Amino acid sequence: MYENILYEISDGIARITLNRPKVYNALSPGLLKDITAAVQAAHADDSVRVVVLTGAGEKAFCSGADLKEGMGEASGLGESLRQNYNPMILAIRTIPKPVICRLNGVAAGAGCSLALACDLIIASKEAYLSQIFVNIGLMPDAGSTFFLPRLVGMQKAFEIASTGRRVYAPEAVALGLIHKAVPESELDIELCDVLTYYRNAPTKAIGAMKLALNQSLYSNLEQMLELEAVQQDQLSHTHDAAEGMMSFLQKRKAVYRGK
Repeated sequence: MYENILYEISDGIARITLNRPKVYNALSPGLLKDITAAVQAAHADDSVRVVVLTGAGEKAFCSGADLKEGMGEASGLGESLRQNYNPMILAIRTIPKPVICRLNGVAAGAGCSLALACDLIIASKEAYLSQIFVNIGLMPDAGSTFFLPRLVGMQKAFEIASTGRRVYAPEAVALGLIHKAVPESELDIELCDVLTYYRNAPTKAIGAMKLALNQSLYSNLEQMLELEAVQQDQLSHTHDAAEGMMSFLQKRKAVYRGK
């Protein structure tokens, strides 16, 4: 079904693996379309409770745009962003399920944007982020100008973007760019703990949180209060809300079904 990724579902976890290791998982038009389609498939699949995004190979999560592959059917770089990159980023940000990035190596250029679009990044200490656009006379795209200043502040975002330097995982944790950095040998152990939590969490509540946090980036207090009221009312009619309240009263651990 997919030519450029591996897509697997097991125990409520959808794993999307960028599968072009010979070119460090560089983003070709085909890979971009496959990622978008896989995220949309995970969105529509009620059995999926959490999504993992990672890269094949040991050196790279994603090295950015594949300049040798070109822009597909797009007539220019702007059109390529609109057709290929932007739908992928929006799919990740709008899926009502957590998307966890397993950062196993370099995330450069649009690959950095792809990582930052995820809800949490779990990285090996050897991995790094780099906004390398400046090295070829371009500006960050695929959402980086949105994510960076909100994560690290305006001055630090400018410094990272305008120098294109490598931000290794330990520094990225300190800056708030990623959630956690661990030795490479412990990456999958840490990831497993995170995935176990989210696949057993109340998925609809997590989705509502994600929607509200996204909306809060460009809303005022009054708008957010109303959104909270609407979402909370909808959640109150779910199985997991009833289970959560009952388990609290019965002093037992809740068993959520994501419904």
